[in-house]
Amino acid sequence: METTIRPLAANRERLWGYPMPPVYRPARPEDLAASDALVVASINELTVRHGFGPMAMPSPPSFQLFSLKDDPDGLWLAEEGGEIVGFAWSWVCGDVWFLAQLFVDPGRQGQGIGNALLERTLAHARKSGAAHKALITFTFNRVSQGLYIRHGLFPKMPVYFFSAERERLRRTLPQVPLRAVAIDNSAGTMANLGAIDCRAIGVSREKHHRYLFDDPAITGLLLHAGNDLVGYCYVGVNGHIGPLAVKRADVLHDAFAAALTLAADGSAEKISAFLPGTCDSALSLAVDQGMRISFPMLLMASPGYGDWTQYLPRNPGFM
Repeated sequence: METTIRPLAANRERLWGYPMPPVYRPARPEDLAASDALVVASINELTVRHGFGPMAMPSPPSFQLFSLKDDPDGLWLAEEGGEIVGFAWSWVCGDVWFLAQLFVDPGRQGQGIGNALLERTLAHARKSGAAHKALITFTFNRVSQGLYIRHGLFPKMPVYFFSAERERLRRTLPQVPLRAVAIDNSAGTMANLGAIDCRAIGVSREKHHRYLFDDPAITGLLLHAGNDLVGYCYVGVNGHIGPLAVKRADVLHDAFAAALTLAADGSAEKISAFLPGTCDSALSLAVDQGMRISFPMLLMASPGYGDWTQYLPRNPGFM
């Protein structure tokens, strides 16, 4: 009897015409390359459908692996027939829970997979005791926004991806009154970075600074006005700026100008950054320097969080 039932259950989709429900399980290190491929395909399907063209490219899942080692409760898969059909990834720093990614195979959307994955990552938020929840999504991703609103994350502000040719920036950037000093991983430096983050985004991210410090493709710099430490910035060899944070909103213009200058001194053809819609001085500087918006995104957060006037995120996954 057993040998008859098991094949029927295993082949239910072929014999009876409807699929087996997905299996939801925690992610493992060996899953992350395949989950990244799913995310890239899902992003490009979405951006092409809305007229922006393909935007995502595969990359080593380094930060995902870091997050998995740091806190494995935040990474989940939906799997069907041995194939990944959905992926969710969240991380926690102090009182902030952040949903870095939530994507479902385009052919399996609308079947409850995204909601089931979100429930599991929200359980991660509850377990952590985080007081605030946040994420960054595409402005035109209306279905996902409705899902997040139902779970208590509300639209806060736009986040624009700006870019420009390096050569153009090099010709027009203003003189910067700030002095830049390379970040080291000493206890004192990490404490200073944490203090800046607490003022800018309400939480220290020391572990993430240590992650960035170990990335040879990223340069981190402390920004000083005279003898006063006023902020920090990171610049990648690919010309991308972020994260960037300052102690006071009135120094954001100069800090972003310093980051643009450092990026323009590199060899990347294009310079880019994510700029929140609340960062007026950085937005004005970007437009004045000929940077243009490539696509719009949206910060969504729980009530009481998300007033960024002193912070430029790195990307939608890192924050």
